[in-house]
Parts: sequence; C-alpha cells; structure tokens
Amino acid sequence: MPLAVFSNGGSRRLGKVFGDALIDLSAAAPSLPGDVVSFLAAGEAALEAYEAVREDGPARIALAEITLHAPVPAPEKFLAIGMNYGEHAREAAVAGFAATGFQLWFNKQVSCINDPYAGIVKPAESDELDYEAELGVVIGRTCRRVPAADARSVIGGYLCVNDVSVRDWQKRTGTMTLGKSWDTHGPIGPWLTLDHEVADPMRLDIRLTVNGEQRQHDNSAGMIHDIYAQIAYLSTVMTLKPGDILSTGTPSGVGLARNPPAYLGIGDVVRVEIKGLGHIENRIVAED
Repeated sequence: MPLAVFSNGGSRRLGKVFGDALIDLSAAAPSLPGDVVSFLAAGEAALEAYEAVREDGPARIALAEITLHAPVPAPEKFLAIGMNYGEHAREAAVAGFAATGFQLWFNKQVSCINDPYAGIVKPAESDELDYEAELGVVIGRTCRRVPAADARSVIGGYLCVNDVSVRDWQKRTGTMTLGKSWDTHGPIGPWLTLDHEVADPMRLDIRLTVNGEQRQHDNSAGMIHDIYAQIAYLSTVMTLKPGDILSTGTPSGVGLARNPPAYLGIGDVVRVEIKGLGHIENRIVAED
C-alpha cells in the first residue's frame, strides 16, 4: 500500500493508504520516521514496521478529509532526462531540441516541487507554459556506481511527475534548467508507491489530459534508456541518496510540438495518471 504525506488541519504526517482512506502512522506506528526520506534511509526495519500496519488499525482517516502533499518535498536532487521516448525525441528535434545519442540530464531545482493537487502558477513572463507527464523514480538507499543489473535494488518507489516547462526560457540556455525550475512547476505524487508493490516499472501506462482531452498516452516500455540504465549512468557520476527524484522522460504529445502549439492557459486542468500509481491533477493559476 502506498506511503502518503498528508495533513488534516495540523502538521504533515505519514499515512499508509488503503483504498479511499489511510492510516495515520504517527498514531498507528509512532516508532516510524516522520518523513519519507528518513523512512527510506531507515531501510528494512522501517519497511517491516510499515508492512505490519493493518487496514483495520487505529487512526483511520478518509482521503476526502485530508490534504495530500508532495511525498518528497525537499530531496537533495531532482533530476530529469530529456528526449527519452522515440516519438518525443523526433517531435523535439523538429522544435529545435536535438538528441545527442547520450542520456541528456538536467536539474529541476527542488524549489519547484509542488503538491499533487495544488495550483501551477503561470509566469507573467511567458505564454509558453507546457506539460510533460513522467514516471518518477525515488531512490531508496545511498549508492554509487550501480550496475544496471542491480539498479532496481536501490529504488525506493515510484510516483507521478509533471515536468512543467516554460519553453521560451528553456530555449535560452542549453542546460534547460531555467525553463524547468519555476516555482510550483514540479508537482509530484499523489503518494509514493513502494518498489515491491510494482510488478514491473517498465510496463506502466502513462496518460496526460488537459481539461479532459487526452494529450499524451504511452507506456514506460517505450523509453529509449530504461530506468535501470538511467540509474547506472547517473550513479557513475554522483552519489544518489534516499529521496532523490529521477524524472524518467515524457512521451510524445507535448504542447510545443502541436500545430499550432497548444500551451497551457489560466484555468486549464492538467492530469497525469500512471496505472497502479494513481494520479495528480493541477489547475493553472495566475500569479498573485
């Protein structure tokens, strides 16, 4: 069962999700860490205590009565790979973003992380606000130089990501970071589905709609570089730590590539859904 971060009028707490409700772990398993990064870092001991929490346990709260928050609000790293689906690589090339043949990684600054159902702010400085549905992989333990064959052993879990992009700012620099890191432009969630609960993360259906209209639909099997190759590549360069988020690429159908381009406007509602992981849904709002 997924691990959620929630509040219902008080502090943020961890909960174990069962269908349309969750168990408040601060009451049902007070020995567990109080945040996802610490939970992952605690390893097998925390996982065993988590698995022991039952659906009929104390402190059950309906999801309708709570607010869900970003499962990992402040990871050390939030990294994303570009042009990692074949059709998207082709549509990106037409728009002026050429693939290199290597894995193309960039930073999303962690200050962009947003809750799964919160508003996405449309910058006053741009009319080229775009969407990108992505499978997010959350690292579960500290690791370096992980062979692809062993990469699944370092994964903590999975979540939905919208790699919101400000295209004109993205084009201003080859690093893409400025176009990917505006405040609120990294909604994630709705919770963390732990690795052992996903039979095959390379067979997950990914779908994005805008105001109910399907814009993107693919399967994680369509990745050019699978998540294990991604972890091997990144961990050659840097130490990956519990809570680090890897956003694993978006399928074709982004607004930039449509004719004419179909960018997001105030009031639009963007929904990212990944089969087995739930969905996030965010309305585009004006700056205060």
